[in-house]
Amino acid sequence: MTEVSTRLRKDAPIEHTWNDISVFATPEAWEEEFLVLGEALDAYLSEDHSGWSEPGQLADTLEALTSLMERMERLAVYAGIRASVDTTDQAAEERSSRSRGLGARIMAAYAPLEPRILAVEGGMLARWMAEEPRLTIYEHFFDDLQRRSKHVRSDKVEELFGMLTDPFSGTRGASSMLTNADFAFEPALDSSGETIPLSQGNVLLLTTEADREIRRTAYENYADLYLAHKSTLARLLETSIKQSALMSRARNHSSNLEAALFRDDIPVEVFHNLIDTFRENNPTWHRYFALRKRILGVEALRPYDIWAPLTDSRPEVSYKQAVDWICAGLEPMGEEYVEIVRRGCLEDRWVDVYPNHGKRGGAFSGGSPGTMPFIVMSYNDTLFSLSTLAHELGHSMHSYFAWQTQPYIYGDYSLFVAEVASNFHQAMVRDYLLSNFDDPAFQIGVIEEAMSNFHRYFLIMPTLARFELEIHTRGEKGEGLPPDELTRITAEYFKEAYGPEMEVNEARLGIRWAQFGHLYTDYYVFQYATGIAGAHALSRRILDGEDGSVEDYLSFLKTGGSLYPLDALKLAGVDLSTPEPVQQAFNVMEGMIDRLEALTAG
Repeated sequence: MTEVSTRLRKDAPIEHTWNDISVFATPEAWEEEFLVLGEALDAYLSEDHSGWSEPGQLADTLEALTSLMERMERLAVYAGIRASVDTTDQAAEERSSRSRGLGARIMAAYAPLEPRILAVEGGMLARWMAEEPRLTIYEHFFDDLQRRSKHVRSDKVEELFGMLTDPFSGTRGASSMLTNADFAFEPALDSSGETIPLSQGNVLLLTTEADREIRRTAYENYADLYLAHKSTLARLLETSIKQSALMSRARNHSSNLEAALFRDDIPVEVFHNLIDTFRENNPTWHRYFALRKRILGVEALRPYDIWAPLTDSRPEVSYKQAVDWICAGLEPMGEEYVEIVRRGCLEDRWVDVYPNHGKRGGAFSGGSPGTMPFIVMSYNDTLFSLSTLAHELGHSMHSYFAWQTQPYIYGDYSLFVAEVASNFHQAMVRDYLLSNFDDPAFQIGVIEEAMSNFHRYFLIMPTLARFELEIHTRGEKGEGLPPDELTRITAEYFKEAYGPEMEVNEARLGIRWAQFGHLYTDYYVFQYATGIAGAHALSRRILDGEDGSVEDYLSFLKTGGSLYPLDALKLAGVDLSTPEPVQQAFNVMEGMIDRLEALTAG
């Protein structure tokens, strides 16, 4: 479906688009709520919230603020997704910008709350919770606030930090607009010289084509445009890192790494355990690339061969078929769980399905309490897209259960646990496909998709995490981060991961640092790897029929943000404070390689 990426947004069939009218019936309704919410914020700011003499006053303040924040999220979801599905829609982008501005004002109003609560004597706060039922739900919030107390500044400083939220988001926003809205890639070419449009929405599809010339030109033209803008992208990333360093120092953290992990009470050893275990398992990756080189029969394996098909044909999987197979794979989760997934995909329009001109690259699950857990993707009738849909549905089901169960303050959950739920779906669906379809070509296709996902989560992300640690360390020292140095470091780390079977152009390989907006969220990327490790451990419990495993997993989804991530995962049945789950996931990957080797022997 490569050609669909050139379709204009206005021509997309409504049944394949996200259910925007369930959030706001019209853009005019959004505008009305934007104005009303601004007035509510002004009214809140006109009141005195500098201190409380009785528990009811604190409860009133918390309820007023959370109401403002919940309404703000609804505005942001509508504006943000409309801008994502068509980055050329300037009205949508303008609404998204305005929602960020109003959101920053609300965060500035919220910011003084924490130091003011910390000023309340601990014994008094405990008595207030006992006296005022509306405060009971905030117990974990208060405990976490006490844990973070030495990093919380005065109310005036916290208010300033809140006001910085919007302007500090500009670096990531500028990078996204440059690469998603402004980039116009040179087309790919097939082996007969015919041109094929290249975009953020179809680049991954083109790098899975059987025609090696399509893969090569898509990969090279994609990388070359990033290389042409490397100086701008490097400055944006450098600025983002230095912004983080400023905030880390202002909050008395020793480093950006410590600051990023402290939010979720995750020891830095979890990060280092992941990197160490990844590097110890590099030979497993080297074995896979040697096998891939043999199967493809190429003299030199190149990065654009990583996704090349290993059989003459790959199965075509319609969106409806994908939904059916995903639901079949999730049957062990119970009838209610499966019905929610099916209805969300086929009736309630959770998913914005197909690519169109201007649609943001990649895929994501988004929404907020009170909306559906929407998904934006570019489905292309392949096993890869089926897996992406399963992945995003994992996020959406996590959100669905958290929002159904938890009050607004715990409706969100950390990035650390988010990638567990998404990869859990993929692991369950792959097991179903491998167990129920005997055709060797189909099984190879499923393994190809699995190894592609492992490549992203267990090679790209740990390698980018190494890169991230290096550049943050330099940025925190005030060192410059010139683009060629960023590219050199990235290429060095990827060459180590790929091993001797891979021949590379260092510039095109090294510019990968610019192709991942995840780096604008400090130390996010390593959590993809811990996430896939936790996912495989939990899916194995359920597939093996362990008593209580389904209930444990559902309890985990329902915790939202009411527990620290490591504690929530222990509730589900996995301990990610140790390296063992990461090693176990590498063992799963090695089993996939064994199976592929057997299927392609002789």
